[in-house]
Amino acid sequence: MGRLSSWAVVFFVILVFEGYFCERGLSATVTYDGKALVIDGKRRVLQSGSIHYPRSTPEVWPELIRKSKEGGLDVIETYVFWNYHEPVRGEYYFEGRFDLVRFVKTVQQAGLFVHLRIGPYACAEWNYGGFPLWLHFIPGIQFRTTNAPFKEEMKRFLAKIVDLMKEENLFASQGGPIILAQVENEYGNVEGAYGIGGALYVKWAAETAVSLNTTVPWVMCQQQEAPDPVINTCNGFYCDGFKPNSPSKPTMWTENYSGWFLSYGYAIPYRPVEDLAFAVARFFERGGTFQNYYMYFGGTNFGRTAGGPLIATSYDYDAPIDEYGFIRQPKWGHLRDLHLAIKQCEEYLVNADPVQQSLGRNLEAHVYYKTSNDCAAFLANYDSSSDANVTFNGNSYFLPAWSVSILPDCRNVIFNTAKVVSQRNLGDLALSHSISVSVRELSLASATWSWYKEKVGIWGNNSFTTSKLLEQINTTKDTSDFLWYTTSINVDDNAKQGQEKEALLLVQSLGHAALVFVNKKLVGFGYGNHDDPSFVLGEKISLNHGNNTLDIMSMMIGLQNYGPWFDIQGAGIYSVILGDLKKAKEDLSSAEWTYQVGLEGEYLGLDNPNLANSSLWTQGSATPINHSLIWYKTTFFVPEGKGPLSMNLASMGKGQAWVNGQSIGRYWPAYLSPSTGCSEKCDYRGTYDSFKCLKHCGEPAQTLYHIPRTWVHPGENLLVLHEELGGDPSKISFLTRSGQEICSHVSEADPPPADAWKPMSEFVSQTAEIRLSCEQGWRITSITFASFGTPTGDCGTFSPGRCHTSVLSIVQQACIDKQGCSIPVSTSQLGDPCPGELKSLAIEALCSG
Repeated sequence: MGRLSSWAVVFFVILVFEGYFCERGLSATVTYDGKALVIDGKRRVLQSGSIHYPRSTPEVWPELIRKSKEGGLDVIETYVFWNYHEPVRGEYYFEGRFDLVRFVKTVQQAGLFVHLRIGPYACAEWNYGGFPLWLHFIPGIQFRTTNAPFKEEMKRFLAKIVDLMKEENLFASQGGPIILAQVENEYGNVEGAYGIGGALYVKWAAETAVSLNTTVPWVMCQQQEAPDPVINTCNGFYCDGFKPNSPSKPTMWTENYSGWFLSYGYAIPYRPVEDLAFAVARFFERGGTFQNYYMYFGGTNFGRTAGGPLIATSYDYDAPIDEYGFIRQPKWGHLRDLHLAIKQCEEYLVNADPVQQSLGRNLEAHVYYKTSNDCAAFLANYDSSSDANVTFNGNSYFLPAWSVSILPDCRNVIFNTAKVVSQRNLGDLALSHSISVSVRELSLASATWSWYKEKVGIWGNNSFTTSKLLEQINTTKDTSDFLWYTTSINVDDNAKQGQEKEALLLVQSLGHAALVFVNKKLVGFGYGNHDDPSFVLGEKISLNHGNNTLDIMSMMIGLQNYGPWFDIQGAGIYSVILGDLKKAKEDLSSAEWTYQVGLEGEYLGLDNPNLANSSLWTQGSATPINHSLIWYKTTFFVPEGKGPLSMNLASMGKGQAWVNGQSIGRYWPAYLSPSTGCSEKCDYRGTYDSFKCLKHCGEPAQTLYHIPRTWVHPGENLLVLHEELGGDPSKISFLTRSGQEICSHVSEADPPPADAWKPMSEFVSQTAEIRLSCEQGWRITSITFASFGTPTGDCGTFSPGRCHTSVLSIVQQACIDKQGCSIPVSTSQLGDPCPGELKSLAIEALCSG
């Protein structure tokens, strides 16, 4: 076969895979052995990625899945979210973002497999871990242990999902895409807290799952003692040392964290792609055959779906596809090249055991032999600081620290995890704190606002009174984030008329936040954080002679989703102490308290577009700003374009937002992250953890909030906000991308693209090349920098070096008005400005519609 361009190669590989998957349309048998999953009698090396259907919208599912496939994935993994599929016991919901069947069929249409993690416990930073709250109120129930009421409900929901998939012919044996199912989730992390009940529950869960006869294998992640035939799998940042609990089970990695989730009050975590690629390569090097990125696309926690506590609305996860559905470079491209390189080794990985060879201190090779003269090899340097030159198979190889080189023929390196040659994108709509030239912005500075001031304290006739402080979750049943605690404080007759009494008020809460009002005036705000949601709020207050009102608005920010017995972890106020300046104390915890669930605005339905013209709203020339407990409403026109929107809420405090009645989610820009601990250029070498690489210290965790384009329409759109702390809505703006800035810098010595179909004999003669690509719908409209020689700087700051030749015309001819292009990094193509020196090519370009 003659040489094709990289774009033709990628397209060719896609067609080959698509043809294979189409051929299995009638049915496929899925089994496993000690090496791999076996599909229709063939062992497979499989790359998988997590995409959770409700964290995006059905209209963009095909595009997300297409990008995943082009990134080299074979499988899409998703949880199933019980609390939204069965919001009321026995009443099911599978529509809109929760149309599970449509999602699975969309994956099938793209020619990919599905791993369905039914659970039904999900964790997933999802509200209550995916359990419906009504489950909590079944008499005698205990979650995730050998408890009859719980097992009955869990089995019923498992059967519901399995039967639904069978009815739609979605299991592989029926011609569908589902090749794996999961029961439970990371139970091994918490099993010890449940004693013997935990061990019995694991056995029951495995037996129950197998009895449902899905005809595909079941897995349990993080469950070392998963009973046969259920496969135990690994979750973590690294799983190269993991081995299943039986030699008859394959080595599988169900959660490889591409980054980490975001919490309010924390800096933004990210994971360098060099480390992520290193982890993947090491896993396959040491015998793994299935790995899944958690997340490949993270998406958005719309509405009140975010778990907790204090999980942010953005679930971007630093994933290869960002929260808005855009490809994140260089992460997506570098991993795509890695997948293609591993695919070159598939026949070796699934048919041979690795032979380990020491190459020196912290240096080793794993070799997979077909015959004594036919092998594939992985060369690893797992030292966190020292580069090395090694000798393998009679040849010398350079191994950067913390890297793996892949040699599909035991001779030629076609990929090194530390050498990133894929393009980079400048700017990131999901995380950007500034406006780039490729982003359109629409300000609401001149918008006309209406408002509704929420009443402080009891507002309706559905309140109730009791002589104790009530736990919040059992009181609100998660119908609202808010619970009012109201009582009276009487200052005795010994105080003089008109004279205020100074006192100390101490409020203790299990979490997650609270506003405190004395005589309807705000006196304090307390809150916890994700790792410790409890807090103590102490305030010096002034009381009037006679009767005083104390109103406490207790706020939830997502129900707990992880940990042993997480389902009984409480929230809300548990102690209120009043002290005078003479150190005398009065415990108000057993006073008579009146309770009101939710906000009056929630009860009225102020977020409903049907009330947009209601007389409930006040309108005037001066919009009140920096008020707590206030609702705002306005209309807006969306920026031009077809892509997703972002709403900048940096000027607001804490609250919730709705667009045309759709809940965008919770916002909290007023909660700043710690000012230290960040590293904008994090050293990828060495073991990663979720606090190693952080961005934007001293800033809000999130200021930009995703609005799917399908949630808005031409003409006027309705925006409703409920502001809890105080903010300025006139400074809100909407953003959308109008293009993107891309760049790449590749050396003559860099490995060529790992074209999956190419015979190994052709790799020696290949040259390095730059590949540039715009998002679908955009084309390269200008080249802003192009130099071959010794260019200096990084993307966005390139400048010609002392050795330089302008290649602008060559690049323009190859790339302008195209969605993608490739340019060989070769003196025969570009000239030779300095013979004898190692040269590189640097390009910056602008894409637009």
